[in-house]
Amino acid sequence: MDMTDLAIRIEPATERDVPLILQMIRDLADYEKMSDQVVATEPMLRDALFGASPGAEVIIAHVNDRPAGFALFFHNFSTFLGRRGLYLEDLFVKPEHRGHGVGARLLVELARIALARGCGRFEWSVLDWNAPAIGFYKRLGAEPMDAWTVFRVSGAALEKLGSG
Repeated sequence: MDMTDLAIRIEPATERDVPLILQMIRDLADYEKMSDQVVATEPMLRDALFGASPGAEVIIAHVNDRPAGFALFFHNFSTFLGRRGLYLEDLFVKPEHRGHGVGARLLVELARIALARGCGRFEWSVLDWNAPAIGFYKRLGAEPMDAWTVFRVSGAALEKLGSG
């Protein structure tokens, strides 16, 4: 596909996009070899993204009016900066659209959103083995936070901690 033939459009997701979002989450999980961890359902996503208290937002990339990728993000907060930040939870571009600027356009749009909302930073995590993504992010000017380790409590450990 010649990039000059591409018409890339980025727009906020709407409630009608929930089935598409869930499918792309599943496709991302397949790529990351984590399919067994996806327990999200359409009703769960509908409530989390468009319910009374949305916890995240989604933008969708379209190439020639066909869905090509998505980014799911939310706000976090930096006490050091005294400002909120934008955290990218998931970014996925369908394989047939990779290498044509779709991922970069999604990240540019997220950076624009972060700036428009007065965010002090824009950050995300990437799997250590995902060399293509790491190289892509570095080419865009992102820097790895090598001195930080992500910790997580979930499932039974979360239940135990929360009941203590």
